[in-house]
Amino acid sequence: MTGVPINHGSPWRRLTAAYHRLLSLLLMFSVAILVIPVALQIFSRFTHLIPHYIWTEEMARFLFIWTIMIGAMIGVRERGHFEVDLWPRLGPKAEAGVRLLVALAVLAFAMVFVWSGIEFTRFAWNRISELAELPLWLIHIAWPITGVTSALFLAEQIYDNLRVLFGKAA
Repeated sequence: MTGVPINHGSPWRRLTAAYHRLLSLLLMFSVAILVIPVALQIFSRFTHLIPHYIWTEEMARFLFIWTIMIGAMIGVRERGHFEVDLWPRLGPKAEAGVRLLVALAVLAFAMVFVWSGIEFTRFAWNRISELAELPLWLIHIAWPITGVTSALFLAEQIYDNLRVLFGKAA
């Protein structure tokens, strides 16, 4: 991460760092697994070596959505997904102020993900997918989890930027 120095010694920082590592592993795992149904779909369409599986398209869609959401969570933690450098080089307090505004804007979107994601998941709670017959809440719950995770990571960033603004950190 760039910008504000992080106190890696606190229990909260160790917990969020461990969660970040877990998300990174899940992202690698989901991309690796995503290759399987996509490859099966391609081979079944263009060769007669294996039968045409219908469930592969749905499974690929589910994995793709989870891959995107996990990547978004990681992007928020690393400040690489939602932040664009538009300002010239500013002083530490001014940069912390700009980063704080960005974090608050992203937090607003994270809360939309939480609120709407809960409704989205509630809508799908007792439904199943047509082809693979998987419970749809397994895919819909990605939205509120992304919102809550983003809010946790943003809380860390907001705290750091407030410390810089009030002169408690370099």
